[in-house]
Amino acid sequence: MKKVLYTVMALAGTMLVAPAAFAQAAAPAAGGTNWVAISAAFGMALAAFGGALAQSRVASSACEGMARNPGASGAIRAAMILGLVFIETLALLTLVIIFAKV
Repeated sequence: MKKVLYTVMALAGTMLVAPAAFAQAAAPAAGGTNWVAISAAFGMALAAFGGALAQSRVASSACEGMARNPGASGAIRAAMILGLVFIETLALLTLVIIFAKV
């Protein structure tokens, strides 16, 4: 019963504080540095680096698997292509999110 009471009290406290947090938006800086664009560029660079690293590891593992078992090369190739699609999708979604934010 105490857990329920603590949860309800925490939820009520959060609901009481939330309107004050969102009451007034900050005034935009006039002529300042566009930190959103700079951080978006670094974010895309990290996403591209991570995607390239992951794709190289997927291709390396697939080539190694095909070399060890040539009979399963079709299944390995299909799994590799599917993995590459997922990795590239993450990089493209990062790009879409950055365009939406900037």
